[in-house]
Amino acid sequence: MTAITIRGERPGDESAIRQVIIGAFESAEHREGTEQDIVERLRAVGTLSVLLVAEAAGEIVGHVAFSPVTAGDAAGTWYGLAPVSVKPRLQRQGIGGSLIREGLRLLTERGAAGCVVLGEPEYYCRFGFEHDPALSYPDAPAPYFQRLVIKGAPPQGVARYHPAFG
Repeated sequence: MTAITIRGERPGDESAIRQVIIGAFESAEHREGTEQDIVERLRAVGTLSVLLVAEAAGEIVGHVAFSPVTAGDAAGTWYGLAPVSVKPRLQRQGIGGSLIREGLRLLTERGAAGCVVLGEPEYYCRFGFEHDPALSYPDAPAPYFQRLVIKGAPPQGVARYHPAFG
């Protein structure tokens, strides 16, 4: 694995982050093509809660964002993980996983009740995410919408991301 440093996003990182997201999703099977725009819209309205980058040799090579979501009838604060991106040449080296683990650690420190993600079940289960039929997301194939309870009861109902997601 390439030596990386994970840190919070700083002013001036935006362009490099945009390029990481575009590159990471360029050939992804399940992509919208707007992932970088979602991050920019969420940043513009100030609703991103955790923004982390991975650096290797001073270059931004990965990024993850977490923003508030409504998770059905859940008590407490819930977040959505989206997107996580790593430059294609460095994928499958644990960088995305390191970003996710650090983001979840920070959410836990901040008292989050949980986190949701729309993504590959086989990948996200390693972080404790699981599909729960009691919590859904409109138009998403059921097994791909997953939740991770950090504290409290699992939510029931419909989850909603910020309108910036489109």
